[in-house]
Amino acid sequence: MSVATPFDPAADLPTVEAVMPFIIECDKLKSVLRRTYPVGSDQREDSAQHSWSLAILAMTLLPVLAPELEALRVLKMLLVHDIVEIDAGDTFVYAVQDGKAEKEMLAAERLFGLLPGPAGAEFMALWQEFETGATREAAFANSLDRVLPILQNFHNGGRSWRENGVCYEQVHARNQMIRHGSAALWAYVERLIQEACERGYLPKREAAES
Repeated sequence: MSVATPFDPAADLPTVEAVMPFIIECDKLKSVLRRTYPVGSDQREDSAQHSWSLAILAMTLLPVLAPELEALRVLKMLLVHDIVEIDAGDTFVYAVQDGKAEKEMLAAERLFGLLPGPAGAEFMALWQEFETGATREAAFANSLDRVLPILQNFHNGGRSWRENGVCYEQVHARNQMIRHGSAALWAYVERLIQEACERGYLPKREAAES
């Protein structure tokens, strides 16, 4: 698996004009709406807000949970990982995922292809590293990506869970991969999911079907 490498200072850097099309295209991420709501807001968050929140989460939790990891690479992955949604759209984590990987790969090729030379290659490598989750940095970044919607839902009374008919079993099963990035973080989140269930934010499937 290819792992993103930093720019070579000795290499020719792209011009300002060369990177502007990519920068302008990335602004469209602010128009991609997710199912979750920022805490205390009645408006659904967009994918750019999501990426910013993840960066803050990483800056805060990395020193506490994984100080040995390469923080800059984690931050880069979190800021890059959802850019493909400009073309592919956001896929709800509890929805059918058919065709998602193919759509996102086409989006990655087009969007990162807007960047010249080593810049485009670095962004593509970062995105692929996040998608595979094969490095410790990528596993931690993926864990944070799953944690944030749980935090938002818990502090919003389970709003997007309730709106989309999500049950306790789905949330618990789908988010166990958090433990691959941080066992301590999964232990915290598992308690939060259980408390959400007890508070009535997240019904159990058998209760809903009876």
